[in-house]
Amino acid sequence: MSGLDRLRVSRYLGLLGAVVVAAAAYLGGALPGSDLRANIARILAAPAGPWCLAAWVVGTAVMVAAWLLARRAGPLTTRWVLTTVAIWALPLVLAPPLGSRDVYAYACQGAVYAGGLNPYQNGAEVLPCPWLDTMSYVWRDTPAPYGPGYLAIASGAVGVADGRLWVVITLLRLAAVAGVVLTAVYLPRLARACGVDEARATWLGLASPVVGVHLVAGSHNDALMVGLCLAGLYLAVRRRPVASGALLGLALAVKATAGVALPFAVLAVVRPDRSLRRLVAGAAWVALGCAVTYGAIALATGLSFGWLAGLHYSGRTIQWTSLPTAVGMAIGYIGRAFGATHLMHHAVNAARSVGMAVMAVVLVVLWWRARGRDARQTILYAGLALVAATAFAPVFHPWYLLLPLTVLAAAGVQERWPIVVATAVAFLALPDGYSLSRPTQVPGSLAVLIAVIAAAVWCARQYLPRRQPVPVGSPVPDASPTSGAPVEARQPSPGDLKPLDRL
Repeated sequence: MSGLDRLRVSRYLGLLGAVVVAAAAYLGGALPGSDLRANIARILAAPAGPWCLAAWVVGTAVMVAAWLLARRAGPLTTRWVLTTVAIWALPLVLAPPLGSRDVYAYACQGAVYAGGLNPYQNGAEVLPCPWLDTMSYVWRDTPAPYGPGYLAIASGAVGVADGRLWVVITLLRLAAVAGVVLTAVYLPRLARACGVDEARATWLGLASPVVGVHLVAGSHNDALMVGLCLAGLYLAVRRRPVASGALLGLALAVKATAGVALPFAVLAVVRPDRSLRRLVAGAAWVALGCAVTYGAIALATGLSFGWLAGLHYSGRTIQWTSLPTAVGMAIGYIGRAFGATHLMHHAVNAARSVGMAVMAVVLVVLWWRARGRDARQTILYAGLALVAATAFAPVFHPWYLLLPLTVLAAAGVQERWPIVVATAVAFLALPDGYSLSRPTQVPGSLAVLIAVIAAAVWCARQYLPRRQPVPVGSPVPDASPTSGAPVEARQPSPGDLKPLDRL
C-alpha cells in the first residue's frame, strides 16, 4: 500500500477499534449498577461477561495496531493526526464510563462540597452522597485528594444535574474533553517551539489508546491537568512568565502532579541564562502568576491546600505497578516464604519512603542539570522529571502516564520506549475498572524487583569507576616500601575510560 492508503486504513481501523471498545463499555463497563467487588471469574460468569472481555481485548488491540500503523505510513501532518484523534474519540465520548470508577468519586466529592461540607475533612459517606453505591468502597470514607478548582467544577456539575447522575457524568466528561482539546491546541505549539516535528509529537502524545479510553471514556481530571500544563510550559518557552505561572496554577488547582512542572517553567523563561539573579527574577514572576491564580480559586471556593492531606489516602491501594510499592511487596512475599508473615506492611511503607526520597533527589538533580539549556532540552528534562515523579510515586494508574508522555513527545524523545509502555498500560484495566495488576501481584512484584536489581547492577558497571586490569606481560610494580626497583605505571587510553571518567 502507498503511504496515503496506509493512513486511510489506519484512520478507519482505529475507528473500528474504538467502536468495539465502546461496545465493551456498554456490555460491562463501569456502569452505575455494576458489581463493585468484581473479579475476572465474576465478570466471566455474567451473561455478557465473555463478550465484554473479548470486545475489550480485540478493540484495544485494533486501536494499538492503528496507532502503530500510522507511525509507519509515512510523513504525518498535524491536521491529519488531530482529525484522526477526533474520529477515534467520538465513539468513546458516547460510551458509558470505562476503565475506572473514578468519575463517580468525582461526582460524590462534588456533592459533598455542594452540600456545604468541606470535602477535605469529610468523605463521601458523610453527606451521604446520593450515588454512594456507585463509588468504590475504598474511597467512601477518604477526603478528596484533588485541587479546589476541580472540586468547584464537580460541585457545579452536581448543582446543574439536580440529582440526575447521568447529567453529572456527562458534564464531567465534557470537562475532560475540554482538557483533551487544550492538549490538542498546545502540544503541537510546544513541539514547534522546541524545534520538534509537531505532527509526530501530536501522534505520540495524543493518539495512543490510553487517551481515548482513560481521558475521554474514563473522564479523568488528568485531562484538564495535562492540557493546562502544556499550555503553561508553552508560554514559559515563549517567555511569558506570569501567564505561564497562571496556567500552571490552574493545573495545580486540579491535581498536585502539575507542581513538578513549575521549576522547569522558570528555567524555560530565563534560558539560556543560569545566573542566580535571573533565576530568582524568573521564579518570582512565575510564582506570582501561580499564586494569584491559585489564591483566587482558593478564596472563591473557601478551600486551600487541605487536599494535600488527602493524597496520603491514595496509598491504600497496593499494586505492583508502582515501582517502590512493587519492591516492598516482593520483599514481603520473600519474607513470607521464610516465615516473616508480618513483613509486607512494613516493607511496603519503607520502600515507599525510600521511593519518595529518591524522587526528591532525582528531581533536584534533573532541575540542576537543566539550567542554561535550550528550549527543547529544558522541556525534555521537565518530561524526565515527570517520569520520575510518576515512577517513584506510591501508586500508579494507566492515566498517570499521559502527562510525562505528552511533555516528552513535545521534546522529541525517542519513540520506542513510550510506545512500549503506552501499549502495555492500555491493557492494564478491564472495562469495569478492575486492574489486571491485582491477580498478578506475586509475579509482577517479583519481576519489578529483579528489574530494579538488574538496572542497579548495570548502572554500577557502566558509570562507577573501576580499577583497570594490568595487561599480560606488563611489569608488575613492587609494592614493598623497601624496594628500590622503579615502578612502571601504564597510562589508560581513551578507550579504557568509562563514560564518567571521560566527563
